[in-house]
Amino acid sequence: MRRTLFVLLNLFVAFSFGQENELPYYEVPDYPEEFTAGTMAARMVDALGFRFYWATDSLTPKDLAYKANEEGRSTEETIKHIYDLSKIIVNSTLKQSNSRANEDLSYIELRAKILNNLKTAADILRDSDDISQYKIIFGDQEIPFWNQINGPIADAIWHCGQIVIYRRTTGNPINPNVNQFTGKVKS
Repeated sequence: MRRTLFVLLNLFVAFSFGQENELPYYEVPDYPEEFTAGTMAARMVDALGFRFYWATDSLTPKDLAYKANEEGRSTEETIKHIYDLSKIIVNSTLKQSNSRANEDLSYIELRAKILNNLKTAADILRDSDDISQYKIIFGDQEIPFWNQINGPIADAIWHCGQIVIYRRTTGNPINPNVNQFTGKVKS
């Protein structure tokens, strides 16, 4: 019964989203010819998107439920946290305030929203001449873009590594053809 349920879940995922490479960050986009604050910040977000894409590619129900100990977050809970971080990242580039909305999203929906949030943010940053305008906004409080780097971006990268370790523990390591240095996937 469990095996049948797992096969049906995988078929649903494949049917619902087609090929995974339709989502952004199957590979890191080509780098720009010019170094600016915007292109550098965008590249950091692109690198996060690539790492997240592959850390969360083809997770199983066993992977999603895994947690290192009772006090820690499961992989699925960690993905929900990364979703919250991705909203902070994209909201700053959209110049929108952050709020705590409780959304009931599936793993597939969370993954797609995270990748699309990161892509939107990176595209805005890449085209920007002044990234200082993209403050993190919580109500009346505006926090400088600097905190975006050591805050949500670095935190999300940290959690991508955590997911990679968790999935190795459950026997489902990431695709060995993924090259984090080049941001490409070997054929």
